[in-house]
Amino acid sequence: MDETIKKDLLSILDQSIEYIKSGQISKIKELSDHTLHNASIFQDQDSIGIAVIMYALSKIFERDNRIDPVIVQKISDARRVLANDKFDDYKLKIKKIFELVSKKDSKIGKYIEEVIEQAEIKKSSRIYEHGISMAQAASLLGISQWELMNYIGKTTIVDMFKEPVDITQRIKFARTLFNHTD
Repeated sequence: MDETIKKDLLSILDQSIEYIKSGQISKIKELSDHTLHNASIFQDQDSIGIAVIMYALSKIFERDNRIDPVIVQKISDARRVLANDKFDDYKLKIKKIFELVSKKDSKIGKYIEEVIEQAEIKKSSRIYEHGISMAQAASLLGISQWELMNYIGKTTIVDMFKEPVDITQRIKFARTLFNHTD
């Protein structure tokens, strides 16, 4: 496992335990989004798995207003074995967490699809950001241009391609629209 990914996963596992114990549901969802960013960059299964778990936990918390303490303990166990570079044990612990979460929420398959789709959209936006056309970026990862446009419209990526305009130029242009003179 890449050291950068490992450090990030350890941080996410630590934070998830803290957020679950303190009832900060919005922070758990943010962890999923952060991990999703890594999944889109590194394309690794470990980041995708944690993103799905965090997303599912946020959904369970929204519905039940709590997370089973057994799941919290399993997250601690996974964190411990990952910190000790026991990657096979880590994968088994994560699999167990998936099983527990699946018992609590039967929509886990839907969450996996959503997280992977979001990762593909984010990855496409990064490709687009590097100057590849929107059609090509969407096609490369098998998503629609509509999905990519929807995501890009919510970001500042498009602003990168615009030339900065002087404020006095903007005022002059606005005045011409309304037939005002200087």
